[in-house]
Amino acid sequence: MTRVSKIAEAPPYAVETALKRLGANIRTARLRRGLRLDELAAKIGLSRFALSDVEKGKPTTGIAAYVGALWALGLLGDMETVASPDRDEEGKALEAARRPKTAHGSRKLDNEF
Repeated sequence: MTRVSKIAEAPPYAVETALKRLGANIRTARLRRGLRLDELAAKIGLSRFALSDVEKGKPTTGIAAYVGALWALGLLGDMETVASPDRDEEGKALEAARRPKTAHGSRKLDNEF
């Protein structure tokens, strides 16, 4: 029997909300394109039940299903900015705080003897 991770069993509120919002956005995009659930599911190689779980924002559904749905709907481009190191302000601040305060380099020698 497969074990469910703690985050999938009881995700933090922010995670649960983000997944539900993503699922709802995928559903809206599918409906705007006039696609039936089984049509989009077939395009990405999922069952209609798995795609339904994506649209519900279920935390036990694999990320590949979410990303596959975005790809099939032509919305994958925005994934490039998710967790981008360039947009990670907290990570950049922590990295800068760990840098040495002075530069370590070779000392210039006096040429006077």
